[in-house]
Amino acid sequence: MRKKCGMILGLLLLMMAFLVGCGGQQPAAGGSGSGAVSKAATQQTEAMPTGNVTIKMLNVGQGDSILVQTAEQTVLIDTSDVDEQDKLRAELKKANVQKLDKVILTHPHADHIGGMPVLYEAYSVGEVYDNGVTVKSKIYRSNLKTAQQKNIPVKTLKAGDTLDFGGGVTFHVYAPGPQMLEESKAKKFNQNNGSIVGQLVCGQFKMMLTGDAEQEAEAEIDGSYKDVLNSDVLKAGHHGSKTSSSPTFLRYVHPQVCLISCGEKQPKGGTGNTYGHPHEQTLKKYAALKAKVYATVWNGTITITSDGQTYKVTAEHAKDAPDQPAETYEGKAGTK
Repeated sequence: MRKKCGMILGLLLLMMAFLVGCGGQQPAAGGSGSGAVSKAATQQTEAMPTGNVTIKMLNVGQGDSILVQTAEQTVLIDTSDVDEQDKLRAELKKANVQKLDKVILTHPHADHIGGMPVLYEAYSVGEVYDNGVTVKSKIYRSNLKTAQQKNIPVKTLKAGDTLDFGGGVTFHVYAPGPQMLEESKAKKFNQNNGSIVGQLVCGQFKMMLTGDAEQEAEAEIDGSYKDVLNSDVLKAGHHGSKTSSSPTFLRYVHPQVCLISCGEKQPKGGTGNTYGHPHEQTLKKYAALKAKVYATVWNGTITITSDGQTYKVTAEHAKDAPDQPAETYEGKAGTK
């Protein structure tokens, strides 16, 4: 009898071990699509997604707005500038967006958070994420107030967090890190360096999303995450400015494709792209990597699709030729 009990117990333990093994990595609290934040940025998985991921760098002038659509969620990273709200509205309509599960605001500059009134007005917004750095600007405070009035949770992202975008797609956060968060307490802190920087992972496909992070923030990222930074696609930091895309950071990321979001160059004293983005120094760095470069100012909206093994980049039109189709770029995900 004792021998039979031992055999039964052994079989039960074997079955439990098998079930745990088949289950694989456990999801963050709340399950797929919950919006829960876990601490697993350095433990990336390459499980194949359930369906394709589509990423669109929206053509919203001198600002950032990147739309991510997975099998389960629609996520918007930044929302363009205050005076570009009509462009944002048109781009979201063109992409057939019905609701937004998550909105990530990389940092509180107007050209990244200026389109939030469009979202509050026209869409159901599930959650809003920011970098937790408080500023006194009117637009920043207005956004928080509206979210509170609409009972939309506002959460904070920092280095080490991981967000579930659903459909097997995750977002690993590499910044802001401890150094930049400490410096953010100073009155003259460069808000660009507080940007949320993260890597979207879909199977073997990876895309680095940088906000306006400049070289000081990139250096902190290099120090903590250099072994996992390699990405197929890079969203150029700070609209292709010479203040971002340091040689060391680019060496670790080593993208095959670089995307730049910026508007038509304007003379100083005007509005919009008075900074001359993208800077020639930055374009030369991308050329040295032999990376394919697209920019919204040249190509309109830029779309990336991936099944986790391969990816395709399609621009709205050829460079500076709105009446001509753009050449499609196709690559194998995970190429170093």
